[in-house]
Amino acid sequence: MKNNNHTIDILCVGEVLIDFIGHQNNVLINHTRDYHRYLGGSPANVAMNCKRLGLKPVMVASVGNDGFGEYIYNRVDKIGIEPKNIKKLEKYSTSVIFVSKSNGTPDFIPYRNADFQITEDQITLEMLSQSKIFHTTCFALSKKPAQTTILNKAIEASKLGCKLSIDINYAKELWDCKEEAITIIKKYCALNPLIKISEDDMLRLFEEKLPHQEIFDFFHSIGVDTVCLTLGSKGVKLSQKNKPIIQLPAVKIENVMDTTGAGDAFWSGFLFAYIKEKNINDCLQIALKLAALKLQNVGRLPDNINILSKLL
Repeated sequence: MKNNNHTIDILCVGEVLIDFIGHQNNVLINHTRDYHRYLGGSPANVAMNCKRLGLKPVMVASVGNDGFGEYIYNRVDKIGIEPKNIKKLEKYSTSVIFVSKSNGTPDFIPYRNADFQITEDQITLEMLSQSKIFHTTCFALSKKPAQTTILNKAIEASKLGCKLSIDINYAKELWDCKEEAITIIKKYCALNPLIKISEDDMLRLFEEKLPHQEIFDFFHSIGVDTVCLTLGSKGVKLSQKNKPIIQLPAVKIENVMDTTGAGDAFWSGFLFAYIKEKNINDCLQIALKLAALKLQNVGRLPDNINILSKLL
């Protein structure tokens, strides 16, 4: 990963939005009475987590020119990420998601408008040539023009030697049909990204509980060398093509406060360690520690903690 021309550690492209997370724990949205506002969106979470870890991220996204968009700008700017690459749109409102507070996979309802209005002019050749990792999500790929933009720019990035990454956070509510989702996932995976998936993601995508090896084989067969499968409280499995599977337990914590964003925290830790050229076991260990820290905080990782010193 060492290259003096790489002034951007990670280029995060995709959804930034408002999460309204319920106050009542372990109930579905139909039983949630009230909510608290947080900045959300998986690529945004990864960008902010990486900034807290001392990396140099860039966030490319779109929001409405409204109160929620202003809130996002201010939050991103406050943490030290330049908001200039987050486009403000007059004709679209900032996307919002209502999320239940849960110890497991949360229930959610999306109200999408601005988040997928990402256009190719937002990502320059210079940005791609300076980036070590190009990261996105299945969520971001679910609608055009963001879908077209991300696929085209991922191809450019790969040709420039930038390593790709994706969180395959598939949810049927975000796509017109599952067949389209699988087609788009295959196109991105043909570029050999680092991929993060969860058991819940795979159950939604394949609509049946498949053996882990069968999941790994599917992604290896479409061009992916490294597949990271998160297992919630059971930890993680990682499969590298033609290598033994690595399995590690989750970090034990006493009190789970909020699971929303735990996967983003995990992947932030993994990518952080990958950029720092740690071995694959260290990447997983750091990822698990960061996920455990997130589980003990509602909404996001804390700003006022020296995470880096606690992980290394």
